[in-house]
Amino acid sequence: MMPATRIVRRPLEAPPDGLPADLHPVLRRVYAARRIAGPSDLDHSLACLPSPDRLAGAAEAAGRLARAIRADERVLILGDFDADGATSSALAVRALRAMGARQVSYLVPNRFRFGYGLTPEIVAAARGRSPDLIVTVDNGVASVAGVAAANACGIDVIVTDHHLPGRELPAAAVIVNPNLPDAGFPSRALAGVGVIFYVMLALRAQLRCEGWFGRQGPAEPNLAALLDLVALGTVADVVPLDRVNRVLVAQGLERICGGRACPGVAALLEVAGRDPRRATTTDLGFFVGPRLNAAGRLEDMAIGIECLLADDPDRARELAGTLDGLNRERRAIEEAMQGQALAMLGDIDTGGDLPVGLCLYEPTWHQGVVGLVASRLKERLHRPVIAFAPGEPGWLKGSGRSVPGVHIRDALDAVATGHPGLLERFGGHAMAAGLTLRETDLPAFAAAFDAEVQRWLAPEDIAGIIHSDGEVDAGDLRLGLAEAIRAGGPWGQGFPEPLFDNAFDVLDRRVVGGRHLRLTLRPLGSQRGVEAIAFNQAEQAAAGMPARLRAAYHLDVNEYRGDARLQLRVTHWEAEP
Repeated sequence: MMPATRIVRRPLEAPPDGLPADLHPVLRRVYAARRIAGPSDLDHSLACLPSPDRLAGAAEAAGRLARAIRADERVLILGDFDADGATSSALAVRALRAMGARQVSYLVPNRFRFGYGLTPEIVAAARGRSPDLIVTVDNGVASVAGVAAANACGIDVIVTDHHLPGRELPAAAVIVNPNLPDAGFPSRALAGVGVIFYVMLALRAQLRCEGWFGRQGPAEPNLAALLDLVALGTVADVVPLDRVNRVLVAQGLERICGGRACPGVAALLEVAGRDPRRATTTDLGFFVGPRLNAAGRLEDMAIGIECLLADDPDRARELAGTLDGLNRERRAIEEAMQGQALAMLGDIDTGGDLPVGLCLYEPTWHQGVVGLVASRLKERLHRPVIAFAPGEPGWLKGSGRSVPGVHIRDALDAVATGHPGLLERFGGHAMAAGLTLRETDLPAFAAAFDAEVQRWLAPEDIAGIIHSDGEVDAGDLRLGLAEAIRAGGPWGQGFPEPLFDNAFDVLDRRVVGGRHLRLTLRPLGSQRGVEAIAFNQAEQAAAGMPARLRAAYHLDVNEYRGDARLQLRVTHWEAEP
């Protein structure tokens, strides 16, 4: 049966000492629930970042890259076809060119032809460019065969990645990955763009020591200028915002809001109707990231990378417009696929409970969009979901999304170990993974995956719990608190945006945009109504909305023509007794 969602309040924790005296009590409570130990955890200055010396392999990678720059070697960046891969590729190209590399280019495998990562096939395609050195970004730690193929061709490979390693590492010249056992870095949560940013920091330090800047080469670049790309890739890849990532994202947002974003990032915000001066992680994750991802899902991620590499604002706007059109097409495909998936769920559910680890396949599904379908169903059903689309004849490509409590890459590893030959290949991290298997093996895999997930999750884990930061007094439901919360981030995965719950009387409701609800809600005991928006909940309300309800909501700022007002962003509501 479909799980019923319920609101559960986070336990109240004692606020840490040393926080600013004028900090709003609600924000103080939120920080305590997120285990903020003191004011140092909220310091987002660049001085708080750990040194690149602490990331194993970064110095060795810097040495090889410095040699390539001095010898004028041909360097090829091998990227991935998502937003993290695109920002990683653009950052690597921009940084290397700024440090004097004259022959640097990039290549992103077409996901429908070559699949993911540095494969022997993509090495064969890359040989036409005669690279002396390949640098992988956001991929490569699982590319054993691809690195071997490059080595056989006399091409050195530096792997920079953040995905979990398998049992065998590729024989690359250098591997830089904070998730290697001996990485020694304080954060294992870096996105791919964070890893290559750290490698570029190490390279700059190496070239500085060699006296390269000024006399032999260009002026020393300010790599902090690339932090807008780091922020975008980090947020879009939904990696945990631990302290290191919060600093990187906060610094990137500061540059975006200060008008110092690269033309491509500024253009993507503009085409999405977002104000760069007020940019937040929500803007990056829900508006910019999907438009960038659309290129890799439907066409060629080179469109997105070219947008991020464009120095001419007009060219950046042209490419951003193309990406916006692809995103509209992606949304239409996704909506159709979601409708088919929900119909399948109805058929499955009529025979009993849904599998705890759910696999779905439809022969007409689009390989580039199945990950989004898995993500939407995961959010709706509170369990890991893998959606499959056809790959090569006889093969399926799957994209999975997980929930807290199930490390989906490790779950796939357990299935592969227990059922040798069932999976052709797989990879990923805790919350997302990809895999390839034979179409005839799907029933066996679905059963094995469900059995493995049941080992990880208890029945209460899929009950659909929404964790709330508690109630906000009616008198505190003001614009000032919403502004303080916006400034109190950056919020994201692992450091969630504050979510509150209150009981309200519904004074008014109307459908806007065909599927959203515009509401006027009055907190119990108050005489004042508050504006609210509930995205994608018009259909739910059509089935019946009580006059009094309990809503889980974010405090938001609604800006229109220069006027800022408080708005509640309702994510869930239920009848209030």
